[in-house]
Amino acid sequence: MVWPFNHFRKPRQAPRGTIEAIYGMIVTQAREPIFYRDLGVPDTVNGRFDLLLLHLWLLLRRLRTVQSVAGGAKELSQALFDRFCEDMDDNLREMGIGDQTVPKRMRAFGEAFYGRVQAYDQATEAGGEALAAAICKNVLNGAGMDHARQLAAYARASEADLGRTEEAALLLASFKFPPVLTEDITP
Repeated sequence: MVWPFNHFRKPRQAPRGTIEAIYGMIVTQAREPIFYRDLGVPDTVNGRFDLLLLHLWLLLRRLRTVQSVAGGAKELSQALFDRFCEDMDDNLREMGIGDQTVPKRMRAFGEAFYGRVQAYDQATEAGGEALAAAICKNVLNGAGMDHARQLAAYARASEADLGRTEEAALLLASFKFPPVLTEDITP
């Protein structure tokens, strides 16, 4: 007899190569020079972190809409978040942060992640300039509303592009973020 629920079995995980490929796409997109050169994102550890979070949020937001239960979107989302945490831990250690300080910093990263996800979700639902205001506060340190509008337009275009991407392509890392073109990003 086959039991419908096996409480002792580990949940199905997305293949490590898929997680690495998707996370690599997020990191690569967040490192595009145009964000720093033309859109006012500070080329600092914090600026890069916030842009990484913005892209991670965009993809996780899209994965929340995936209907296929068998597709593993929930597991993939968790695996991507876990990979983000591993990356942040590795970066802290490479920067020479001591073992006793790493957990405090990781807690701060988690709070930043969840705070920004909530802020961006609420801003997206509110419409208007709310997303630009949230981006201005979180990514641009409260300065440069014109650049924030451009980044919000980019985020909305990316969300629309990801929304048109088939579920299977998302789950198999067979998609790309749209290019960042400032002439196409008018507020």
